Amino acid sequence: MLLAPALSDGSLKHWEKTTSTTTYHVLNFAHMKKLLPLILFIAPLASSAQDSGFGLGLVIGEPTGISAKYWVAGDRALDFGLAWGLGHGGYVHLHGDYLFHNMDLIKVGKGRLPLYYGPGLRMRSWNNGRYWHRGRYYDHDGTHLDLGIRFPVGLAYLFDGAPVDVFLELAPTLDLVPSTSVDFDGGIGFRYWFN
Repeated sequence: MLLAPALSDGSLKHWEKTTSTTTYHVLNFAHMKKLLPLILFIAPLASSAQDSGFGLGLVIGEPTGISAKYWVAGDRALDFGLAWGLGHGGYVHLHGDYLFHNMDLIKVGKGRLPLYYGPGLRMRSWNNGRYWHRGRYYDHDGTHLDLGIRFPVGLAYLFDGAPVDVFLELAPTLDLVPSTSVDFDGGIGFRYWFN
């Protein structure tokens, strides 16, 4: 399919070329302009506060990737990450945490700023022939896995009236498999919250 420039009425013309004929179709997006205010009105209604429901977003740091959080009770949540370690030879990172939130420890003028912490598990996988362990690189044939326990500690700013939060966390990790070592994960991120 080939696209042509937008027409003066807001529609978009594209054509498909066959061996013997050319077929023209006109796609009209003018009615979408009328729906945009309705979508903007309904979107906040489909979202929830940041202390309930499911949030999905990004984390930037070591590692960098997707962050998800699901509230299971008023001050407890499950936190998940699927990310890529850009340093240490490049690796895939997967973690799951059970987090407790102290909502009243730090008072702010607007919104909330809970301290959170809790136990979790982490897995890292290298498959490029090199992996990072105890401050240096090692050569390895095939895939190398690290499994460990982690204890993230962080702050999350929960905005008043907006279905987003931002967070900053540091997670000391004790790798247990294939050997014991201490490591740290950390990052800053955000999530959008859904019902």
